[in-house]
Amino acid sequence: MQTHAQHAAEGMGLGIDAGGTQTRWALAAPGGHIVAEGTVDGLSALQMASSEGRGTVRATFAGMAQAVLEHGRPAAVRAGMTGFGGEGEQLARWLAGFLGIESSAVTLCNDIEIAYLASFSPGEGYLVYAGTGSIGAFIDASGELHRAGGRGVVLDDGGGGFWIAREALRHIWRNEDEYPGSWEASPMAKAVFQHIGGSDWSYSRQFIYHSERGEVGKLALAVAASAERDPAAAGILREAGKELARLALAMIRRFGPRPVALTGRAAELHPVIVQTMRAALPPDTPLSQTGLRAHHAAARLAAGPLPGID
Repeated sequence: MQTHAQHAAEGMGLGIDAGGTQTRWALAAPGGHIVAEGTVDGLSALQMASSEGRGTVRATFAGMAQAVLEHGRPAAVRAGMTGFGGEGEQLARWLAGFLGIESSAVTLCNDIEIAYLASFSPGEGYLVYAGTGSIGAFIDASGELHRAGGRGVVLDDGGGGFWIAREALRHIWRNEDEYPGSWEASPMAKAVFQHIGGSDWSYSRQFIYHSERGEVGKLALAVAASAERDPAAAGILREAGKELARLALAMIRRFGPRPVALTGRAAELHPVIVQTMRAALPPDTPLSQTGLRAHHAAARLAAGPLPGID
């Protein structure tokens, strides 16, 4: 027997935007009205490569499903996950099982596709996303996704939160190589060491090599907080802006001039990131910074196609 909440949710779509630091979900009614939303821990499809990671993903899905079902059972799910490369059968089965729906009702894709459609119609512009990692994206008029960057924090992802954190630690420890104890005169180093728990190398080593990528990315908050007092921190944030501009410039060279939208939590760390990015783009390039709600866009796609999107 259906509960009132389950009956009310008939035809609703569940949208999921799973990133390295946080996973957001939203329920949309037919027509697009958002009726509920929430957050759970960060997720990455890359976690499926290990048994520990799979256990974490499964547990997070279970907790999210429980929260969703308090508001009703969705008819369909559209989920964007960072690191997703197309192998999503197990993920879809888990989500469907916890929600009590068929696996065929779950559509998985990379989180950047959802983020793009939250900002532009296909063919309209370029999205630069800076979260834990970074990527530039363009969905053309035929629906094909083109990308620049987004190859992972080990290889690149310049301008993202992980990159900012790594650059800060690199700068601090190179200074320590030459001038031991110099961190005590650095506001950035003090903020970083406070965040990771101590100034001994063992704390940095444990943090950078054994923490989840999303947890490392959160260290960028400490870097940004010290930017007004530490030229080194401000310099790293300016370089982040240049890295993000590079992604947009790659798209402009490949597909021609179009508006650019910048989004993601790393892009919001400090105004100098956006200012530097803007200065690095062609003067006539429209640049907007959007606090997009990709989970809302995903929910509306699950509830029914958005105008202009198949």
